[in-house]
Amino acid sequence: MKKNTWSLKELYSSLESDIFKTDLTNTKVTLEVFSKWCSENFISPDVPKSKLEYYIKHLNSIGTALEKLGEYCQLFLSTNTDRTPALNALEAVEEFYLELAPINALFIKWLDTVDNIENIISSSPSLQEHEFFIMENKEQSKYTLSDGEEKAISKMRSTGSMAWTKLWELQSSTLSIEIDNEKLPLPAVRNMAYHDDRSMREKAYTAELAALETISETSAAAINGIKGEVITLCKMRGYKSPLEMTLLESRMDKDTISTMIQIMKEYLPVFRKYFAKKSQLLGHKNGLPFYDIFAPVGNLSMSFTYEETKDIIIKNFNTFSKNLGDYAKMAFDRNWIDVYPKQNKRGGAFCANLHCIKESRILTNFGGTFNDVITLAHELGHGYHGHCLNNCSHINSQYPMPIAETASTFCETIVKQALLKTAPDKEKLFILENDISDYAQIIVDILSRFLFEDEVFKRRENGSLSAEDLSSIMLWAQKETYGNGLDEDFLHKYMWVVKPHYYDADFNYYNFPYAFGLLFSKGLYSLYLKNPDKFHTDYVKILSVTGCKSHKDIALMADINITNEAFWRSSLDLIKDEIDRYIEMV
Repeated sequence: MKKNTWSLKELYSSLESDIFKTDLTNTKVTLEVFSKWCSENFISPDVPKSKLEYYIKHLNSIGTALEKLGEYCQLFLSTNTDRTPALNALEAVEEFYLELAPINALFIKWLDTVDNIENIISSSPSLQEHEFFIMENKEQSKYTLSDGEEKAISKMRSTGSMAWTKLWELQSSTLSIEIDNEKLPLPAVRNMAYHDDRSMREKAYTAELAALETISETSAAAINGIKGEVITLCKMRGYKSPLEMTLLESRMDKDTISTMIQIMKEYLPVFRKYFAKKSQLLGHKNGLPFYDIFAPVGNLSMSFTYEETKDIIIKNFNTFSKNLGDYAKMAFDRNWIDVYPKQNKRGGAFCANLHCIKESRILTNFGGTFNDVITLAHELGHGYHGHCLNNCSHINSQYPMPIAETASTFCETIVKQALLKTAPDKEKLFILENDISDYAQIIVDILSRFLFEDEVFKRRENGSLSAEDLSSIMLWAQKETYGNGLDEDFLHKYMWVVKPHYYDADFNYYNFPYAFGLLFSKGLYSLYLKNPDKFHTDYVKILSVTGCKSHKDIALMADINITNEAFWRSSLDLIKDEIDRYIEMV
């Protein structure tokens, strides 16, 4: 195995291995038996306790098997996107997931016929463990279609939205961009946004836009296909909108997101002050050009090797808890991380929590910037979240989007605040700048992405949108949120081509969860500062139930009311204080 590439042998040694092929075959047979049992037993409400216990037990088992197969294929493809065998294997696994959809629909329909469900649950320890899952599915019955319709939808998705997703992934991951006679992958070019040379930042920005234009038409076709499918299914199921469906799947109510978005808009002028000050510092007169949003300020020589990054993260995670530090060390030592950009490797960063083997795998495109250090801390936070769920069943380890960004953002905060305490003034300014720059992305840019996606869904109902239409909507969303903070002549009209979350029919509106994660974690961090000795125990308890509670109930475990405007303002006030401090320092 090459150094600084992840090890996947803990899942499978290869796609051609006997174990992988055997697991594929066995899972297919198991699914067939499970499907037959469900079709024979979920036709009458008799003996509900034993039926529920059987269903929960076997769903956990099948979910674990599918996760192992599917994650291996996905992880393999994320660094080898041109491998046809892996795509074929992934399609086979996706077919299994599609076969589960009508089975689940049958279960939900049957569950709706069962009376006295609370009494049945209370009579069985295994059902008590999965009470939230059972009651959530009972509530879903109103949005579930007939058995035949669910089967047809599942089959058609493999050649619909899933095919569009693969097309976009292939073209974006293999896109090559030439800068100074050197061909570079898209992630490496996007990393140049943090370069200390303005001419390189502008050159990378210009080259990126030109390259993205070449794939904009096919990306538009993909986004139209995916969003069109989502709209059609929402109408069939009886959801008022894709947003309503997303909120229900996210275990979040409309009052919570409406309040959060309202307060985010209220604080936009605070961020525009920051952009104006940064623009002034860099010598711009008409606002900040997009290529300078991430321009370093402070100690421009501040860079990190991967080895230095390891030491920083482990050391500072240990200041919060030894458990967190030990987890990070384990991830580094056991080759759970794929580190550097390379051809055919997808861009960005992510963490895959492999509950099936109680491990994680992390992909980054490390370039040595401060932001890369924080990105790795962020992804390790995701991994620690999964680590805290290791003792849960497969079903109870599945948490929704918004809470997913809490532990990751919390880990970012640990590292940033620790470095701020010991850094010299120039480096302190650099860290503070990066901190605020990240906040601006999570509040301002995320809000622009939310507005963009919301508008795309509304317009897509009336027909397909051209690449030009999508770019126009993106520019509008950026102007609405960044305002006069950015130079209108240098925005990023192809941001919709870059962001993978727009191209997954299962993760609509995967933008507001980042804002929720930041602001919720800010509230948690303030509690940590008040009582650091006790907090870690409470924190682990919170993370360990994220798969079986609503966001409101999770927040209440920390005495937080997420429908209260005051909570969101208190979190944003912490960011405002940092912006005021930054402006004063410069």
